[in-house]
Amino acid sequence: MGGLGYLVCLLSLVWGEGVVGLAVNWGTRSTHPLPPEIVVKLLRDNGFDKVKLFEAEAPVLRALGNSGIQVMLGIPNDFLAPLATSVGYAIRWVSQNVSTYVSKYGVDIRYIAVGNEPFLKTYKDTYLQTTFPALRNIQAALIKAGLGPQVKVTVPLNADVYETDSGVPSAGDFRSDIHALMLSIIKFLGDNGGPLTINIYPYLSLYADPHFPIDYAFFSGTSTPVVDGSISYTNVFEANYDTLIWALEKNGFPSLPVIIGEVGWPTDGDSNANLQYAQKFNQGLVDRIIRGQGTPKRPTTPPEVYLFGLLDEDAKSVDPGNFERHWGVFYFDGTLKYSLNTRLNGKSNNTLVPAKGVRYLERRWCIMAPEASISDPNLGDSIKYACSYADCTSLGYGTSCSRLDTRSNASYAFNMYFQTMNQQKGSCQFSNLSVITSMDPSQDTCRFQVMIDIGKHETRTPPTSSSSSLHNNLPITHHLIFYDADADDDQFQQSTRPPCIVN
Repeated sequence: MGGLGYLVCLLSLVWGEGVVGLAVNWGTRSTHPLPPEIVVKLLRDNGFDKVKLFEAEAPVLRALGNSGIQVMLGIPNDFLAPLATSVGYAIRWVSQNVSTYVSKYGVDIRYIAVGNEPFLKTYKDTYLQTTFPALRNIQAALIKAGLGPQVKVTVPLNADVYETDSGVPSAGDFRSDIHALMLSIIKFLGDNGGPLTINIYPYLSLYADPHFPIDYAFFSGTSTPVVDGSISYTNVFEANYDTLIWALEKNGFPSLPVIIGEVGWPTDGDSNANLQYAQKFNQGLVDRIIRGQGTPKRPTTPPEVYLFGLLDEDAKSVDPGNFERHWGVFYFDGTLKYSLNTRLNGKSNNTLVPAKGVRYLERRWCIMAPEASISDPNLGDSIKYACSYADCTSLGYGTSCSRLDTRSNASYAFNMYFQTMNQQKGSCQFSNLSVITSMDPSQDTCRFQVMIDIGKHETRTPPTSSSSSLHNNLPITHHLIFYDADADDDQFQQSTRPPCIVN
């Protein structure tokens, strides 16, 4: 999602010989990632036959070899500059990350996604001069490698690359500051058989504007339609997409293929990010694609639609919001969040199934000691410290753990740190405030996790691709650290101390 949330899952229904398949973005920003082999089995067990990767990671690509799963392989924005300035660099990148895996491992790579929302307004023109040259050089490298006919290029873009002055889709056009650049890229994609990829997030419309009509964010909305001539738009998804189609038509590209690269709904980290809304939105999305339903501007040619995301990622940046770590259809360990009827293989009721073969750390949790007092002067700092290096985004107003009292808030924070540190000795020592228990402290909707035992799975070796070395060790920091259900909002704090054990 770029600066507004980095899209990690892609759901597309593909028709062929009566069989419906799914596609999904697979993001790997997790402190305790599932082994790639287990994820590939999860994909296949649930009928996912397409996957989008955000960068080239050797273990992931090897696991996808001869799996029957088609791959869209991403290139991070940090690589745009060297790719733009050197076709030789592009040739080496394609050789190492595409040709090798296609020929040696049997990976079915279909698209190269050059950059990730590089024209996002929050990037302040950082990638304006490098995206198109990088795109051209990757295309040239694919042709040189003999892969031009089978591997196409695209650029995933945020929906902020187009706009409408009057608020209706028919007034849509590309942003004035990038208008000429967009037309050059679109023409290049069309000339080389590549689609335009756009990310659309109805949830973010609701997140950004508390007055946004909530039913307009879903597919069953009717109370507040947007009227554009003879067309009444009852959901923001269709209105947003058709704004793009109008922009393409106005500029001479009425039939360019469009992929919706990211769309979905998070399940935690915000009052509107919950299991009920996510299930409602994603089921509505799946239903309309199963029906082959297009939009008013393209009623008979619906786009491929990529749902965000496959798994929760507890190491993602939360600059856009605490919801960023909760886009997955599955939890981080591949367990189910909610029912989603995919109707695969002609079955009227075919729901998702969880990952198999996952191994966990010992079933024990770190909690606030019964004898410890909530008035202890060390409690606040201990909670802030724990949440600086573990994911506490489920604590906060309207989140899954929002109803915890002060003692349970502390227990949640202590346990997340304990689990993130692999339950190692000394990781449940918070100024004599904590104790280890074998009794699950989960409450209602608040899940106290036990982490995956990455030591019992095959160790993930460092990726051989240069692009896969980026962002592998992101700090686990976020804005929301501590929330007391009985306290005021000014108790939300953050800390940036180095990771170590609290004595």
